[in-house]
Amino acid sequence: MSKVKLFSQLKKEYDHYYLSRQKIIGVANDALASSKQAIFSLHRDDLKEAEKLLLTAEKKLSSLRKYFNQNLFLEDEGAYRAAVEEYAEAKLFWQVMTKGKIDFIKNVNMYFAGYLGGLCDLTGELLRKIILLATAEKFKEAQKLKEIVADIVAQMIKFNLTGYLRNKFDAAKHNLRKAEEVLYDVKMRRH
Repeated sequence: MSKVKLFSQLKKEYDHYYLSRQKIIGVANDALASSKQAIFSLHRDDLKEAEKLLLTAEKKLSSLRKYFNQNLFLEDEGAYRAAVEEYAEAKLFWQVMTKGKIDFIKNVNMYFAGYLGGLCDLTGELLRKIILLATAEKFKEAQKLKEIVADIVAQMIKFNLTGYLRNKFDAAKHNLRKAEEVLYDVKMRRH
């Protein structure tokens, strides 16, 4: 008879986990989409729209805390982790575009992998912005962004990254090299 109680309890816990997981995936995907749209807005220099979209993503990600308090395994859900990383990338990009530097993210609970992945991906967004600035002959602004990319890579080289984060870091190093090439090409053409 205890077998029935055991399986009944396990089924109840699993059903709760499954329903919570489905909710997390939906909300996380919405937050991820808002973060991607914020990045796009930043590339168009629409800071107000980017800020609005970041706030939407923050609210969505923060709303998921209640699920994590009930079951810690849910925080490892891939969709949530991807959304946090995309949000980190967007928020850090917003910081660079509005303050000229990166800093802690305060409005969403961030784990180190989300930060590190977001920082690596940020270098790609900064490279795109460098290209746009160089095309518009805003060379000083492009140079400042290249220095931020170089600083990110210099700081992250101190980590012994492996797996997924190592691949992202390798992409960040590639982004730095491309940024240097863009600015070198511009400098050579101007002389």
